[in-house]
Amino acid sequence: MNSASWIIKPGGLEADRLHEELRIPPVIARILVNRGIKTLEEARRFLFADPRDCHDPYLLKGMDRAVERIRRAVHDGEKILIFGDYDVDGILSVVMLLRALGGIGGDADYFIPGRLTDGYGIKERHLEKIREMGATLIISVDCGIKAVEFVRKARSAAIDMIITDHHMPGETLPDCVAVLDPVVEDSGYPDRNLAGVGVTFKLIEALLRAEGREADIPHYLKLVCIGTVADVVELKGENRIFVKFGMEGLNKVSNDGLKSLIDACGLGSRRISEGDLGFRIGPRINAAGRLGQTDLAVKLFFSRDPVETGLLVKELEKLNSIRQKTEEKILGEAKNKIIERGLAEKYRCIILGSEDWHRGVIGIVASKLKDFFHRPVLLFTYEGDKAYCSGRSIPDVPLIEFLNGCSDILTSFGGHKYAAGCTLPVARMADLKDKINKLAEAQINQDMLTRRINIDAPLNFTEIDSKFIETYRLLSPFGVGNSRPLFMAEQVEVRGGPFLMKDKHVKFLASQDGRFFEVVGWEMPEAMKKLSLGRKIDLVFYINLNEYLGESRVNLFMEDFRP
Repeated sequence: MNSASWIIKPGGLEADRLHEELRIPPVIARILVNRGIKTLEEARRFLFADPRDCHDPYLLKGMDRAVERIRRAVHDGEKILIFGDYDVDGILSVVMLLRALGGIGGDADYFIPGRLTDGYGIKERHLEKIREMGATLIISVDCGIKAVEFVRKARSAAIDMIITDHHMPGETLPDCVAVLDPVVEDSGYPDRNLAGVGVTFKLIEALLRAEGREADIPHYLKLVCIGTVADVVELKGENRIFVKFGMEGLNKVSNDGLKSLIDACGLGSRRISEGDLGFRIGPRINAAGRLGQTDLAVKLFFSRDPVETGLLVKELEKLNSIRQKTEEKILGEAKNKIIERGLAEKYRCIILGSEDWHRGVIGIVASKLKDFFHRPVLLFTYEGDKAYCSGRSIPDVPLIEFLNGCSDILTSFGGHKYAAGCTLPVARMADLKDKINKLAEAQINQDMLTRRINIDAPLNFTEIDSKFIETYRLLSPFGVGNSRPLFMAEQVEVRGGPFLMKDKHVKFLASQDGRFFEVVGWEMPEAMKKLSLGRKIDLVFYINLNEYLGESRVNLFMEDFRP
């Protein structure tokens, strides 16, 4: 792992003012300012977020046409097909819309293409299957924004289409009933950062409002919060509200399938956190899509038979275990190749592939390698004459722009700013490597490749009291765009341990000015060589609140340290 530079963010007059006016700890006020929240009104809206702060769904261009067409289809008994993506975001969007349409009397079915057999998105060949299913209205969720030719052919077959998506469009938009996508230039929607489940939720919100069923709307936030966190979108604006109130709902779940899944994750006795969504619940749903069995995940949320839900959860657990082992194997192989070949020293963007790597998990591995080597990573798997890629990038490098610059080489590509994928002929791999390396040389400087730890504020252990923790809770949920605040404590003494847990996590007891906390270094086994009983260190950490059976426990997670 690259050594990091520590950057302590400055305080300022704005932080002093928020501290005085809101009567919050100075450190919390400083954190708010570090996140661009400088006025009293902005701070109140952030700390005391309210669902009423969400935008009217009808601000999304085309929403009125979408609602009118769906209601007409329900009234006339038309077959409605929901076409979704195979990741958590897409699967939960399908589940939500199926439930909403069924609740207002709609005849709805779904189709999710296979990750390994079909790849991402709506293809023209899917039209035959859709016609067999008898659908006259298709609603896409978490995909479809580039399906221009598919929509044209569907229209010629007398099939209407509504697209809900959150990905970037191509040069032209599909000519359909409505395109609901907040990133479209003239969408009219104030929040461009929604996940696919967020856009689906806005459609459901508008639809249920038109049906006079507003009371049902908040129930959908439970699934919205899981999909939003799992899709790693920014937790700002509406996303923050969705996750904050969705997590509250997850502590009182009535859906048998979701309850069984939560119990299987070992979360039945404690308050669910955003970390639980991203690292426990989300991966189990995602495993179904990654390994080509999305139907298992969809069925789970509609099952009312305890025996069936138990079997489905066990199968998801099994798939997730397979996914973890496969991921661990690929990660080890990839990391060894990068180190042995010196790829991180030679190139500013790491490109690596193998015909033995599973297409369904290379994205997760790319993310871990990106964190370890702190540079963009593109991992490929080769199947026959085709190369399939999943890539992840660091904050300063928008990977999708690199792929866009190589569009003449690629068969297809898409994704987000920092997570993208593509396909191309294996025969063109040398061309792609050459072009991306040139782009990386031109656009990535050495400063971008230096891991920077942005520290919000110095924090003495004695300052971490009940008042501080009470206010600290208001800063959550944490994630992209609202990362956990990082603190620095100087002259911290190792008073117990260190111990190595599961051969990869460091744990020790630390003290400063008479106050003790347990510290965990997650996946930092190398720290054992530099820590010893009695040693004093400067510590960069974030605070972890673990709530179990109504009791809260505070421990510190180490981000970095120096003797």
